[in-house]
Amino acid sequence: MYTRHPVAFAASAVVCGLTTIVLAQPPSVPLPAVLQAYKPVTAERLRQPEDGNWLMNRRTYDGWGFSPLAQISPANVARLQPVWSFTTGVPQGHEAPPLVNDGVMFVSTPQNQVIAIDVRTGLQLWRYRNPAPPDLIQLHPTSRGVALYGDRVFFARAESVLVALDARTGREVWSATVEDNRKGYYMSLAPLVADGKVMVGASGGELGVRGFVAAYDVETGKPVWKTYMVPAPGEPGAETWPAGGEQWRTGGASIWVTANYDQESNLAYWGTGNGGPWMGDKRPGDNLYTSSTVAIDVRTGTIKGHFQYDPNESWDWDEVSPPLLIDFRRGNRTVRGLINVARDGYIWFLERTKAGPIAYVDATPHVKQNVFRSIDPKTGRPDVDPARKPGTGKLAEFCPSHWGGKNWPPIAFNPQTRMIYVPANENICASIIGRDVPYQPGASYVGATTTTIPDKNADHFGEVQAWDVDTGKRVWTHTFATSPNWGPMLATAGGLVFSGGTNDRRFHAFDAKTGRLLWEYPTPSGVIGQPTTFTVDGAQYVAVQSGWGVDARAMQGRLNATFPGRYPEVPEGGSIWVFAVK
Repeated sequence: MYTRHPVAFAASAVVCGLTTIVLAQPPSVPLPAVLQAYKPVTAERLRQPEDGNWLMNRRTYDGWGFSPLAQISPANVARLQPVWSFTTGVPQGHEAPPLVNDGVMFVSTPQNQVIAIDVRTGLQLWRYRNPAPPDLIQLHPTSRGVALYGDRVFFARAESVLVALDARTGREVWSATVEDNRKGYYMSLAPLVADGKVMVGASGGELGVRGFVAAYDVETGKPVWKTYMVPAPGEPGAETWPAGGEQWRTGGASIWVTANYDQESNLAYWGTGNGGPWMGDKRPGDNLYTSSTVAIDVRTGTIKGHFQYDPNESWDWDEVSPPLLIDFRRGNRTVRGLINVARDGYIWFLERTKAGPIAYVDATPHVKQNVFRSIDPKTGRPDVDPARKPGTGKLAEFCPSHWGGKNWPPIAFNPQTRMIYVPANENICASIIGRDVPYQPGASYVGATTTTIPDKNADHFGEVQAWDVDTGKRVWTHTFATSPNWGPMLATAGGLVFSGGTNDRRFHAFDAKTGRLLWEYPTPSGVIGQPTTFTVDGAQYVAVQSGWGVDARAMQGRLNATFPGRYPEVPEGGSIWVFAVK
């Protein structure tokens, strides 16, 4: 179950392991001391988290993925060694961050599982399992995390059910059905808690769903509001869909990744996915709010603003990653900013407002991009090369591929270096040709065939990029000669950037200023989890999940088809790793 490694914590405690299987509620037994002393997560703690804890998906509402901890630095990171590891017992893609609240770690995995662990010992405190039904519809078997609030843990089950668990026992407190999985709706994101609500969105953009964000009362689980990302006739944005048609009912714009949140304006910024079906000629118009950032008033669910990156999107460039809330400089002006490193291969610098509307500032490609001939300097609307846009019966080649220049793995921002750190894939293009496809609930509604076209002369595919947000210029790039990159980023005040993402199964640490690789460690599988860092008894630790799968596995397979034997299958199997300096 867990492996103790030869680095000791500053202080340790013996904790009895408890296993909780929610299908049969466990008997009442004395709680371990670490759970008896569990500190509830308040709204104030979420607004201003302590340096030593990691209480939400990206640690802070702005999405920076940055920790002010600095004990681990370029001077000592070479001495980083594993303290303990824990096998999750399931395969598939492990993408969730380990959250830590005063010595208790909470981790979600594929197959509807949440595990609570004593971080001092690596011993299990409880385990929640709720196996999905055998006819589950889920194209992307993963979980991207949980949310903490009060004495509860909020988890989005795959079959579109939101549950609140008791943080001390793992027992279900309440559950809410979010949507009907038989219609193709499933969930993979971490919930977002803000303003007394817990918010989720449903995936399923390849299945003819109508995307939405829904909010529930954090105490009771009762529905508060539900906002669709494809407007119905008569709603704002409906004019961007075919008049008199029914395409809006199956229009896509699904939600895959947790929003970032502006505490001052009470707006949450959600990223939306592709349209349904994939080919834009089947749904003429811009098709709001597909491939967009949408600003939603958390109190009411009202859409207050949006920015669409790819009108009439036809390349499967889901722009589901939420922009980071970063104020940046342009000339003599400080912009109240949003920064999105997009799947379409561009970095978009935007301006957010307290009222909600989003303004374009500028944009620049971060990988090779041959679809946009130009971008309107006032509106940010791209001028698309028609030869690079696929359609029904029309083949088009384009760069970057349908996996994008950066996919879902989040970037990180260090306010000290003023740099964002990007997990990118370069030198991989694609072609798509569309076909007619009928809509059937729960069935594929893609209507397209894709081919991956890697550059056979390229000296690398995966990259870690660093960009100065005030100049909009790239500062450094680290390349991976034999691997793409699917690694979420962690930045620290210690001057380090942590990331996995490579097919060699290694977890890496880079110098934040120079990009020099300072440390790496092999794990049993590929590391596509979101790293976190925290303190226990005054010492700093770094944690991450290892467990290859989902799109990283799919891209690896496409590369191996082009270069037989050079990109073989990466071992799967989930585990949690915690590191400290020896």
